[in-house]
Amino acid sequence: MGGDRVAALAAQIGELAAYPPGVALPPDAEIVVAQLIDALEHGELRAAERDHSGTWRAVPWVKQGILLGFRVGRVVRMDDEGVFPFFDKHTIPVRRFTLADGVRVVPGGSSVRSGAYLAPGVVCMPPMFVNVGAWVGPGTMIDSHALVGSCAQVGARVHLSAAAQIGGVLEPVNASPVVIEDDVIVGGNAGVYEGTVVRARAVLAAGVVLTRGTPIYDLVHEKVYRGNATTPLEVPPGAVVVPGARQVRGTWGEAEGLSLQTPVIVKYRDEKTDLATALEGWLR
Repeated sequence: MGGDRVAALAAQIGELAAYPPGVALPPDAEIVVAQLIDALEHGELRAAERDHSGTWRAVPWVKQGILLGFRVGRVVRMDDEGVFPFFDKHTIPVRRFTLADGVRVVPGGSSVRSGAYLAPGVVCMPPMFVNVGAWVGPGTMIDSHALVGSCAQVGARVHLSAAAQIGGVLEPVNASPVVIEDDVIVGGNAGVYEGTVVRARAVLAAGVVLTRGTPIYDLVHEKVYRGNATTPLEVPPGAVVVPGARQVRGTWGEAEGLSLQTPVIVKYRDEKTDLATALEGWLR
């Protein structure tokens, strides 16, 4: 999508988003939403972008457009007369793939919403779900029961293991996106939520949970990584993160032997780590 078309679409969405709640939107609102959904689905637009300094930022007007899709949408039946009916907004239906998309969707109950971009070579193991506005890079595997939330950004050659949860951030529109960069391994039952950026080649062990408010303790460099109200939590490139624990402060908590779960960086990715994850290439 050219720069002029992007600017025009952004202006149209800004005008429509300014309509107060409860006020009917003009008839062309559905057309504008359809243009946005199509551009997202083809990878021409993204709900978050990385700038020249490596900082990821949300694209607020894109997220406003997705919200408009829910606002103007009507709940319809969209199951093609199947046994299990679906009822959702007609503006954001289930995405339909063709062989030309180059995406492998294994039978068994997976679902991808329109407005999500899946690059050629993505593998979808059943059942998994990708929400509207998400971007998934080439060669990534989304394993069974894994979630890629709305507007989440997942890079190339990522493995989202079984039951991994990549949270979505649709509101507020300027909130920090959830980002998984290239060549990251996300272990089973791991969760990465609002305000978290996992840098390239990091490995999250099974059961690791990350949010903006979660401190990460780095045993290698003897430092603590934290996010705050304006800055996301960032997992360093190549970090290997495992579930850990830290002692509760205070007389009573210490007396009871209580501890809190916390992620810990135990090493940085090396040849041994790469050998341990090499099986993925054969599975693809």
